[in-house]
Amino acid sequence: MLFNSIEFLIFFAVVITAYFILKSKHRWILLLAASYYFYMSWNPAYIILIILSTVVDYFAGLKMGTTDDKSKRKKYLFGSLFINLGMLFFFKYYNFFNDSITYLIKEVSILQYGGVLPTFDLLLPVGISFYTFQTLSYTIDVYRGKKEPERHFGIFALYVSFFPQLVAGPIERSTRLLPQFKEEYEFDYVRVTDGLKLMLWGFFKKVVVADRLAIFVNGVYNDVQGAEGIPLILATVFFAFQIYCDFSGYSDIAIGAAQVMGFNLMDNFKRPYFSKSIPEFWRRWHISLSTWFKDYVYIPLGGNKVSEVRYYANLFITFLISGLWHGAAWTFVIWGALHGFYQIFSIITKDYRFKIKDKVGITNYPTINKYIQIGITFILVDFSWIFFRANSLTDAWYIIDNLFSGINNQVSSIGMLSNSLSGFGFSKYELVIAVGVILIMEAIHLIQRHGSIRHMMRDKPIWFRWSLYYALIFMILILGVYGKSEFIYFQF
Repeated sequence: MLFNSIEFLIFFAVVITAYFILKSKHRWILLLAASYYFYMSWNPAYIILIILSTVVDYFAGLKMGTTDDKSKRKKYLFGSLFINLGMLFFFKYYNFFNDSITYLIKEVSILQYGGVLPTFDLLLPVGISFYTFQTLSYTIDVYRGKKEPERHFGIFALYVSFFPQLVAGPIERSTRLLPQFKEEYEFDYVRVTDGLKLMLWGFFKKVVVADRLAIFVNGVYNDVQGAEGIPLILATVFFAFQIYCDFSGYSDIAIGAAQVMGFNLMDNFKRPYFSKSIPEFWRRWHISLSTWFKDYVYIPLGGNKVSEVRYYANLFITFLISGLWHGAAWTFVIWGALHGFYQIFSIITKDYRFKIKDKVGITNYPTINKYIQIGITFILVDFSWIFFRANSLTDAWYIIDNLFSGINNQVSSIGMLSNSLSGFGFSKYELVIAVGVILIMEAIHLIQRHGSIRHMMRDKPIWFRWSLYYALIFMILILGVYGKSEFIYFQF
């Protein structure tokens, strides 16, 4: 069941109506049943994985709460890690590692490799990386003593499977979300309408911006051999906005849906393409995942409280794992490695870059300096998106090698350029719409530098507010691209 579907709108309306009719003490039952139904709408069989993960971590938490013996607590923690990461590895990474190792061994001529491990044709359980990380954060926090074990099995099961953020986050911590399921929430008009406004904005980003850009991006990236120059550059830039609007649109709908019911989910994006450096980008992009890796991978490795070489290694390893988390392919590994390199290079060259800018005199013009930094950061991030989106390493290398091929001819002949774009599903009219909706979105992002636009709207006259609401609804209905378009991060 996709957020951008009539089925979800009906489902959500029914759940919300029943939610506010029921007494608070019974609402967890409704939400748990709704969450399981929501997940089973993709593949009913895979609900077993969520239930298994829930049972394992629930009892692991209880057992850790009954003893102060660190060795026993560690055994329960390792049991949780083994089962959860084992399921994640089998369904998501087994074939990738099997194929990679088989290829590597066959390429090393000094070794004779006679057999091949079996491969499994399995459908990747939607959202498995998200709910696995969410439930693991609970057991790790219980082990560390940061969280008391949750004794109410139903409430814990709801924490693992809460439908707004089940399949694509935000990845919530038990210390934030679990206590909220025990609170009583009455119908509050301001809170409910604020949540609906955020959902509306999320739908705009998904169906108007992301799905429209996807037409051209998919056309180019699924046939890279037939493109060169401007179509490749445009598709790569468009993908940066597509993936942002697709994923942040999902997050907005999830956060808004939870807010309607009274729950507060963490922000997942904060205008990432206005970042002035790569480290700042990762403080603004997929915040729930980047903070998860910081707390449960980077800091346990030693963080920056180690030697300089080890510090750089910790950063690089963390981003390598982050790349692999996103997908079982070498393209994602290289994407993660690139961001690890960006981080290390940024730290090493920080003083040198400041001295160069100071010598050139650019530091005397802070506004110009800021936009230069934003531009360079966007270019670096957008370059890395090539590996993220490419269907294979071969395609990625082709795109990089042909980004600037044939540009002179394309620029000199508008007709040739127009034919190139239309060949990938975009007319001049559609190109204008795509650029226009991106500009509208970024203009709103600029306004949001001063605070939430939803809160700003409260003080505006009612005619002004509703004019904007209807304008947004009108654009969604008229300019939206509809169909069975899944969210990009569902595959992770």
